[in-house]
Amino acid sequence: MTTRSQRAAQREQTRRTLLRESRRLFAAHGYAAVGLAEIVRAAGVTKGALYHHFDSKAELFRAVLEQVQQEVGERVAATADAQDDPWAQLVAGCHAFLAASADPDVQQIMLIDGPAVLGWAEWRTLDEATSARHLAEALTTLMAAGTIVEQPVAPLTRLLSGAMNEAALWLAASADPGDLAATQAALSRLLESLRA
Repeated sequence: MTTRSQRAAQREQTRRTLLRESRRLFAAHGYAAVGLAEIVRAAGVTKGALYHHFDSKAELFRAVLEQVQQEVGERVAATADAQDDPWAQLVAGCHAFLAASADPDVQQIMLIDGPAVLGWAEWRTLDEATSARHLAEALTTLMAAGTIVEQPVAPLTRLLSGAMNEAALWLAASADPGDLAATQAALSRLLESLRA
């Protein structure tokens, strides 16, 4: 391995370590309670190394949020893709989103701190690039097949996405372990009402 490729590998390792440790800290304590000094100490790097990769704590958080949203999106897509029928894909994907959102780390980073740190508009842009895009594609497919009554996809996507995000936030505050199953059942009934 050349010196240049060794340095590139070391830089990438430093970046991964910063993301891993900041994600752990943000999930455990929330964005506001975590300082840069704590992040660099946990990662075993200097502040200079952190600033080489990220201009600010907010930029570092944004990278962590993108990582979490991508992972949730991949889990949802994999669960949906495991189904053969497009309707079953929609239902399974929506249930998988709620299940993934029940993870306290995901709740803290994606649903609580995400909109607060980045602002609603930027958070929605990131959400639309992952889960909302998949939801819109599924709805479009179902409308084309006649499973769902033809209607504008964008408002329906936002209504369903907003309902699921709100349910996920409610689940985050719930102490009842049965609330996830009850919420998924209510979501199934809501989705069923869309069928033609």
